[in-house]
Amino acid sequence: MSEAQTRRVQDQFGGSAAAYVTSPLHAAGEDLDRLLAWGAARRGDRVLDVATGGGHTALAFAGITRRVVAYDLTEPMLRAARGHLQARGAANVGFVAGDAGALPFRDGSFDVVTCRTAAHHFADVGAALRQIHRVLRPGGALLLQDILGHDDSEASAFILEVEKRRDPSHVRSYRTVEWKAFLRASGLTVMEEFAIYKVRQWEEWTGRMRMTPEARLALEAFVRRAPERCRAAFDFKLTANAVLSFTDRQVLLRADRD
Repeated sequence: MSEAQTRRVQDQFGGSAAAYVTSPLHAAGEDLDRLLAWGAARRGDRVLDVATGGGHTALAFAGITRRVVAYDLTEPMLRAARGHLQARGAANVGFVAGDAGALPFRDGSFDVVTCRTAAHHFADVGAALRQIHRVLRPGGALLLQDILGHDDSEASAFILEVEKRRDPSHVRSYRTVEWKAFLRASGLTVMEEFAIYKVRQWEEWTGRMRMTPEARLALEAFVRRAPERCRAAFDFKLTANAVLSFTDRQVLLRADRD
């Protein structure tokens, strides 16, 4: 990851660590249940959770495997995750700080790698996937979840602007066909896929990123000025005075290393 993108991610998430630990959308849901079921079927002993954030995925996998490594670029986030997991009694989780594009682990170290709702921050998705392929054992699996890019170019540009105004470290979200190409190029084969819809409550979603009142008002004005078809693509709910929510679609992929 470039130094500039590293700073953007650390600036955005260093001060938001506690909010991610308490975020109900990250703590549980159909998406995490699906990843956990895929992981349980693999019966692996060692799991790496890349970009662990508040540690919710690492905590879930700690209940079904012998050892989990929670890995994140942002040390305040990693400290918050450690406190969260230790409070929940997860004694089989280790914590390592670093970049997804330069994993400090030996080849073939893990049976499963998870990466949940984080890859849209990666400056070089291909580099991260090549690293994940390297640290997976032959027959191991990547369990990936991320915001799904929209097929319509105008709707895609609209939501990208919304995301970047809320979180300058957001790079972009990819379509399923793009994810499959990335994974194939890195030596991973998609074996299962699934899609879910997640409702984002505007107050919580913008508040978690500590937006200033001025920036939030400007973002809401941008949403209101956008073509109705763009708002409809993400089911934006508005009143005369407020943005209430929108919905994004997320892709879940299980990709195996040969």
